[in-house]
Amino acid sequence: MERESMEFDVVIVGAGPAGLATACRLMQLSKDSGQEITVCVVEKGSEVGAHILSGAVFEAKILDELFPEWRTHGAPLHTQVVSDEIHMLSSATTARVIPNSLHPKTMHNTGNYIISVGNLARWLAERAEELGVEIFPGFPASELVFNEDKSVKGILIGDMGVDSNGQAKESYEPGMELHAKYTIFSEGCRGHLGKQLIHKYHLDNGKTPQHYGLGFKEIWKVPSEQHEQGKVVHTAGWPLTHGASGGGFLYHLEDNQIAVGLIVDLNYQNPHLSPFDEFQRYKTHPIISRYLKDGERLSYGARAITKGGLNSLPKMSFPGGLIIGCNAGTLNFAKIKGTHTAMKSGVLAAETVAQALLTDPEGGKDLDSYAKKFEQSWLQEELYKSRNFGPALHKFGTYLGGAFNVIDQNWFGGKFPITLRDEKPDYAQMAEASAYKKINYPKADGKLSFDKLSSVYLSNTFHEENQLCHLKLKNDRIPIDVNLVTFDEPAQRYCPAGVYEVVEEEGESKFVINSQNCIHCKTCDIKDPSQNITWVSPEGGGGPNYPNM
Repeated sequence: MERESMEFDVVIVGAGPAGLATACRLMQLSKDSGQEITVCVVEKGSEVGAHILSGAVFEAKILDELFPEWRTHGAPLHTQVVSDEIHMLSSATTARVIPNSLHPKTMHNTGNYIISVGNLARWLAERAEELGVEIFPGFPASELVFNEDKSVKGILIGDMGVDSNGQAKESYEPGMELHAKYTIFSEGCRGHLGKQLIHKYHLDNGKTPQHYGLGFKEIWKVPSEQHEQGKVVHTAGWPLTHGASGGGFLYHLEDNQIAVGLIVDLNYQNPHLSPFDEFQRYKTHPIISRYLKDGERLSYGARAITKGGLNSLPKMSFPGGLIIGCNAGTLNFAKIKGTHTAMKSGVLAAETVAQALLTDPEGGKDLDSYAKKFEQSWLQEELYKSRNFGPALHKFGTYLGGAFNVIDQNWFGGKFPITLRDEKPDYAQMAEASAYKKINYPKADGKLSFDKLSSVYLSNTFHEENQLCHLKLKNDRIPIDVNLVTFDEPAQRYCPAGVYEVVEEEGESKFVINSQNCIHCKTCDIKDPSQNITWVSPEGGGGPNYPNM
């Protein structure tokens, strides 16, 4: 099909903090140099921020660099951290406080802010548009477009109005190609185009396999006497006692609201484990429930997190563009923070691209200079210091790994003379179902714990009916013939939205995909033990609509 196209100097895929920081910095440099740069940002969510979910405690130093006047320009940073606590949960009812002197220095949050990253993205989008950036929400980048020399030429916006059989409906609209001299991919964790680029250009050669976590988050409105604005609580240990690791958080926002969440590392072995149900159990622990009791749950969401760090960071440049932010894996796991690092990677991308366009207006080159700029920045230093944090927990467990990290961060300043590595991909960690007993999770009480469907309802998830399924199986028989037999088909449990089911029809097991429930977390693409599921973008505007996550 011959498609219409539009030309830009730079196309940015994803209107998250990384992509928008790139756009803003490009236009600042354009204004400063008098060099005209046309910039377009495409976003698959119905609006900027609709698909963004993060804890989040935020380091504002990147805003000081990008917009020094942010404090007087309405940036949504309203709650400064006033206290930090870390608890080790040893059982469903017991815990002990970790003394402040034994916290890894990276976990100290004084001077940081508890924020909604979705609202930060909305604010950045306003700044970008003021600077002259064109932002197109509701337009998913579905395919890569290449030049004859195999450099990236741009992206294809997905077709609209295609039914579940691949036939055009009355509402059919063909997608448009967006061409650029350079295309920046800031799709967030496990971006489906970023995944293709890493494979095509072998960007991960010599790197440790990427590692991931699944992060859950809810926002609650609680009685004022249970609220302590600016308080940050982190936990380790229970309920992740079934061969899994991770940690929880509870952040006191403004307006008597609390953000509560659990991160489950996706290297867990027990196929019977349900991360969603572990999160529901987590909220019943007295350390957490004392803040939530008699409160109202306002929102729910879940999203995979790229947490491999520097050891897993791919080469971020390729002919015709860059991969940045969580799409590449710039999160600082030792701090449990990725927004400021993602934005910094975007600022560095903008400076690299602007310089390239100035010296060679044709574009399409491999921006090798990005690596040097990255290495000379505080971002490289941060990620180097945190390189052992995740591997230590994976290798030694919560207690010994935690002790190693205190020594590494507090005694050696993150410069321990040995680099630990975790060479086994998360999906390959899963053991056979016969090696573990099934887990009997308690029934949801409707007060602190809830079921999946009522939770998905709070995510405001919507997909146009009768469209192509965006969860692709490489082999239709693997879920039943392999995964069900060997792993008791774990997709039924690792998905936080009830997308996957095994049902019995006429005496035979059948694998069902309820794609309309998908909240775009990407866990299935990551954790499927047979690597049989590929997530691709659905029609524009589909998925969750998070108001302030």
